[in-house]
Amino acid sequence: MSGFFDISVMTDFAASHIIHGHPGKCARLHGHNWKVEACVRIPSDSLNEIGIGIDFKDLKIMIREIIDKLEHRHLNDIQPFDKINPTAENVSKWIFQEISGLLSNNKNNNIYPKVQFLALWENDRSCVRYSEK
Repeated sequence: MSGFFDISVMTDFAASHIIHGHPGKCARLHGHNWKVEACVRIPSDSLNEIGIGIDFKDLKIMIREIIDKLEHRHLNDIQPFDKINPTAENVSKWIFQEISGLLSNNKNNNIYPKVQFLALWENDRSCVRYSEK
């Protein structure tokens, strides 16, 4: 029976946003030091010749490429959040889909890691987790 490896990396970024239509303080300009955890899954029988599913370093580089688009920005000013509310839910889904796109472009023999979930924290006590399973 073949299993799977779930490989996770964490990073962070700082950004501001306004949640339009929010009934409370989040309707005003505010910012967060966001924390991101991306977890990808790879079948255990698809490790490379040295026994790695995806190198942590490579995964970190991909995620950083995406996060750098958000770093020290006002999220409401950048796509797609200039059209949709930059809630934690919408931001986590966007990051998930961006990572999925990068991973699918780097497939090896039609096998590539698939994003299991994307967890996004606005602070140490508040997190949203997005997956497509």
